[in-house]
Amino acid sequence: MDNQARILIVDDERFNINVLVDLLKPDYEMMVAKNGEQALKRVQSSRPPDLVLLDIMMPDMDGYEVCHRLKEDPLTRDIPIIFVTAMDKTGDEEQGLALGAVDYITKPFSPALVKLRVKNHLRLKQQNDRLRNLATLDGLTGIPNRRFFDQHLNQEWRRSLRNGSPISIILMDIDHFKQYNDHYGHAAGDECLKQVSGALAAVVGRAGDLVAHCGSGRATDLVARYGGEEFVCVLPDTDGPGVAVVGERLRTAVYTLNIPHEHSGAASHVTISLGGATLTPCPTTPPSSLIENADRNLYRSKEQGRNRLTI
Repeated sequence: MDNQARILIVDDERFNINVLVDLLKPDYEMMVAKNGEQALKRVQSSRPPDLVLLDIMMPDMDGYEVCHRLKEDPLTRDIPIIFVTAMDKTGDEEQGLALGAVDYITKPFSPALVKLRVKNHLRLKQQNDRLRNLATLDGLTGIPNRRFFDQHLNQEWRRSLRNGSPISIILMDIDHFKQYNDHYGHAAGDECLKQVSGALAAVVGRAGDLVAHCGSGRATDLVARYGGEEFVCVLPDTDGPGVAVVGERLRTAVYTLNIPHEHSGAASHVTISLGGATLTPCPTTPPSSLIENADRNLYRSKEQGRNRLTI
């Protein structure tokens, strides 16, 4: 989450919006929407909210339907929703909580109570994000693991399909890593993997921030450990020329580590081979096709002498 959390207020009454904005804006960055359709667009923005305060009674699309759609979408289901409404029957509250809302506040409300509940739910979200991060980081290198890569690729594939935008990946393999392990030992091999992963992650962003940003609703570049000595980079909203630029940066980042490798046929130090692929998704094409294309290009890079990128 950003240093200042973002809160989206969804209400068709300007007075209600103003009251909540005035109450919360000293501590948070505020977003507003006057109806359900606006709310869904705001949440899908490049900087989505960390929490939603949602009215129920709105024209065209009520708050229940907005909540249902947000919880149904993997990109937005982890954003906490608090209903703030004049509907005060027990059945109304039960329905809202059953749809996945984390809390239910009835109007007229206590300003102090609203501030406390918002603060508490934002704190819980931060804690849940940290736990989720621990489960999705590779234990050795500290960058996202294969499990998280699979989830992230599916998420970004759906986003690209919805937006009609390209998505690219780069598969990377440390050249002659078996020979490195055999000659220098597995402890040195582990250290090599750590250095390489750190260099790769630094190309697209600080390794510690990668998982925190992913799943937040925004398009996010990602470097992950794919398995063994293999790594993968996901590049949403990136076409072929963009892959060429990022791929060369990744190759150079490892090359300039200058880690000695006397038994490599590619160079006197550790290098990587890379295979890139770009697609604009369509409903009949699975995300695995992107991986297959990148894998074929990685094989071509190895055939052509390694320490190079093939797109």
